[in-house]
Amino acid sequence: MAKYKHIVVPKDGKPIQVRNKKLSVPAHPIIPVIEGDGIGRDIMKATRRVVDAAVEKAYKGKKKIAWMDIYAGEKANELYGEWMPQETFDAIKKYIVALKGPLTTPVGGGFRSLNVTLRQVLNLYACVRPVRWFKGVGSPVVHPEKLNVVIFRENTEDVYSGIEWKKGTKEAKKVISWLNKTMKTKIRSDSGLGVKPISVTGTKRLVRKAIQYAIDKKLPSVTLVHKGNIMKYTEGAFRDWGYKLATSEFRSKIVTEDELWDKYKGKMPKGRILIKDRIADSIFQQVLTRPDEYSVLATPNLNGDYLSDACAAQVGGLGMAPGANIGDYIGLFEATHGTAPKYADKDVINPGSVILSACMMLDYMGWDKAAQMIEKSIQKTIDKKTVTYDLHRQMKGAKKVGTSEFATQMIKNM
Repeated sequence: MAKYKHIVVPKDGKPIQVRNKKLSVPAHPIIPVIEGDGIGRDIMKATRRVVDAAVEKAYKGKKKIAWMDIYAGEKANELYGEWMPQETFDAIKKYIVALKGPLTTPVGGGFRSLNVTLRQVLNLYACVRPVRWFKGVGSPVVHPEKLNVVIFRENTEDVYSGIEWKKGTKEAKKVISWLNKTMKTKIRSDSGLGVKPISVTGTKRLVRKAIQYAIDKKLPSVTLVHKGNIMKYTEGAFRDWGYKLATSEFRSKIVTEDELWDKYKGKMPKGRILIKDRIADSIFQQVLTRPDEYSVLATPNLNGDYLSDACAAQVGGLGMAPGANIGDYIGLFEATHGTAPKYADKDVINPGSVILSACMMLDYMGWDKAAQMIEKSIQKTIDKKTVTYDLHRQMKGAKKVGTSEFATQMIKNM
């Protein structure tokens, strides 16, 4: 058993392991959990109660999660004197599947972002964001039920790589001078600079995961989202490499959009997945005007960041939007919203995002029966109009409850 400075390993659990390239999940898995900062304290308590109740009811006591608190953000800074201690990374690597609340990023120095740091250090290259509507939740669109997508956003490259030089610095001047003289560019001397790398490696592993997900879940299409008409050698390459991966590794299971019309006269062959692509600005229109034509979207980092929040807005906002950061095996499941410090410890925030992220976690572990029970319970609780303030203000005749009471009502409705 690993020894840690502040992490206490549960005695009644066992680690998840990887065997034959698959997760091997014991009946009592140890799941590391980062409570999170601000509202994280409230929503994570509620989530653990809901998950424990669902697992208990779904498997009649034969399965149970052994939660293990690990630390990042403000709590870690109090305990360790640093915001992201090494043993937090070590614990997630060892125990493979973890749950995380929202984290504050310290202002001025230190990490650019604790969330980005976790993704990059643990090589969690796929940010997975399912976006669907729960009946009864207020929406700014006429038919929110038509939107049901899963966004696979590349997590480690693009402008999030952190390669930047501030305007006026020695480094910025040197790079600008070299580019203008050697590469014949015309960059203004008073510019800040950033580098946008998109690689074959990063693209292929992301697209591979997206296509495999569509196959596993029997979804009809995967759409490559890019701005390749302008950025031909980064985003255009993302599209080209994505198609190449699809046709070389999944040839018998996919049809490209060109093939659909040239070879199959517009009629999809049975049992195949359609691989298509859309320009980024076009997809923002189409998720509003024709959302039911899309199921899985594979995107570079920045496009996916924008798109996932824009889609979430159509179904009730980030309070109902789950997320996960997944590598080859490690899965870190997290709330997609911020820490909202002014609401911290007030027991008012919607725990839906982290509860639904926990559903994704259970599904990833193969405990889909418990995950489905939670999703049905959320819908039933919303149907009964017993909701937190963010949903209450969008619903007529609803009863407003706090975070903990919402969890209690969910458990009753299982």
